[in-house]
Amino acid sequence: MSEHELHRLEVLAQVDDGRLTVDNAAELLALTCRQSVATDRLAEIFCLRNRHYVSKDLTLKYDHKRIRLEVNDLTRGLVGKYADTYEFPDGRFQNRHKGIALPCTIVDPQQQRVTHPAITDNKHLGAVLAHIKAEQDKAADNVEVRPESARDGYRKNGRRNKGWNSRADRKQNAERKASQDCDM
Repeated sequence: MSEHELHRLEVLAQVDDGRLTVDNAAELLALTCRQSVATDRLAEIFCLRNRHYVSKDLTLKYDHKRIRLEVNDLTRGLVGKYADTYEFPDGRFQNRHKGIALPCTIVDPQQQRVTHPAITDNKHLGAVLAHIKAEQDKAADNVEVRPESARDGYRKNGRRNKGWNSRADRKQNAERKASQDCDM
């Protein structure tokens, strides 16, 4: 970073902490009134923004998590459209559509597993939770990972196409075959 950028960052931090007003910061940075930014908009400037597709069940995927939008008049019209996701530097997260914040809940698939402490803590549901954990463990073992090419119906047969070998490969294969025949 250059010295000018470091100075600008320091002034912005002072504005964010409330030690400096926006007008004074604009004068220090030699900005016009149109270029100066209100302190409440600083977080929006420094946030990470993305657009994500809203599925038919009012969910979208973000950072290996599924975000479920609450059902209301605004979110019903978002099916098949894109919503903006804002991730702020302080860890907050927000979904918006045309500037309007959308109420949502974040569902992390890693936190939906039944653990052994959950079974021992809840004595009334212990047997049910133990059964659910056993089913989840059984389902986790049967996960089959298929390559992307399997989607098109491709299957490996284990053979290599001998017709496309180079002349050197064919010569080497012939020598190997001849040496194997001599060993008898």
